[in-house]
Amino acid sequence: MLRIGLTGGIGAGKSALSATFSQCGGIIVDGDVLAREVVQPGTEGLASLVDAFGDDILLPDGALDRPALAAKAFRDDEARGVLNGIVHPLVARRRAEIIAAVAEAPGDTVVVEDIPLLVESGMAPLFPLVVVVHADVEVRVRRLVEQRGMSEEDARARIAAQADDEQRRAVADVWLDNSSTHEDLVERAHDVWNNRILPFAHNLTQHQVVRAPARLVPADPTWSDQARRIVNRLKTACGHKASRVDHIGSTALPEFPDFQAKDVIDIQVTVESLAVADELAGPLLSAGYPRIERITGDAAKSDARSTVSRYDHTDDPALWHKRIHASADPGRPTNVHIRVHGWPNQQFALLFVDWLAANPGVRAEYLDVKQAAESGACGEVARYADAKEPWFLDAYRRAWEWADSTGWRP
Repeated sequence: MLRIGLTGGIGAGKSALSATFSQCGGIIVDGDVLAREVVQPGTEGLASLVDAFGDDILLPDGALDRPALAAKAFRDDEARGVLNGIVHPLVARRRAEIIAAVAEAPGDTVVVEDIPLLVESGMAPLFPLVVVVHADVEVRVRRLVEQRGMSEEDARARIAAQADDEQRRAVADVWLDNSSTHEDLVERAHDVWNNRILPFAHNLTQHQVVRAPARLVPADPTWSDQARRIVNRLKTACGHKASRVDHIGSTALPEFPDFQAKDVIDIQVTVESLAVADELAGPLLSAGYPRIERITGDAAKSDARSTVSRYDHTDDPALWHKRIHASADPGRPTNVHIRVHGWPNQQFALLFVDWLAANPGVRAEYLDVKQAAESGACGEVARYADAKEPWFLDAYRRAWEWADSTGWRP
């Protein structure tokens, strides 16, 4: 089962996108519907709202008078916080009940969780994929006035009370603009569903990962933002079992536009033991990262290490063991290396990024090595990695000598 978090500002077109995904076969869990359900007459939610805001938020028949509640709850941040503190936990509980009921469904099930305040509630890292539908503010105001009968003042107040575009972009794996026509949105939604969401769901069911070809691309300034989303997702999935989660590898250097890398985000999850790493297989699969069973370690660099005074490990090859997972999402190839705290491979992954960042000559040298490896690999990842290995044997020694001379610490 693939869970998708769908959000967008009021008037952006979230309902239209949900409807389209539903027609494509998605199981929709609508946060607005659940929010209404948990405050029906006789519910715990409605009783709590009356206690907090007064019985004048009720209609004569005992149902919730939504405009009356809105007039009180949206007047300031404190009142809105009280409202969210009552409704959000109840909605989350009801959502969990629904998800549990469909989790065992056969096939490539896709559950789309339509959550208006996904950003504000900090729920984005809970989902393997977050889709944000966007529309320009003036378009949203016009829709709210014309389609929902709001006053312009009320519409703008509702928009201002929600997350802004920058906050939504920070969590968006997919950004769908709906400032134009409904037909345009439907077309874009079908493209995302067919070319990203469905393949993602199928890969998860089959425990398949996405491997990008060994092809170098110019540094992408958004790599850091993409990695930040992935790091947050992995921290949530791993919880206390991960002592740290870091963006590593060449894509951790997007500030150098003359540098090139494969368009693959590499992340290192640090744990206390390989037993803990094995315990993370299930949570990481649910987060969208199946394990690659055949890879159990890094190439040991003991020959080079023997000349490094600062880092005195034994030559035990077990100290280079690891677990590796990779993304099932065809839209964002990612490698997740799980390494043990203090082991040489874990330490070197952190050192390597800082060494490259601090030494332009080393970056240029490494780029030459990568370009030569690319030309001989014909797109094959294994051949590309093997071609770089001789350079790494000496680079390991030089990087630790630099660490010694600079006082570098992980």
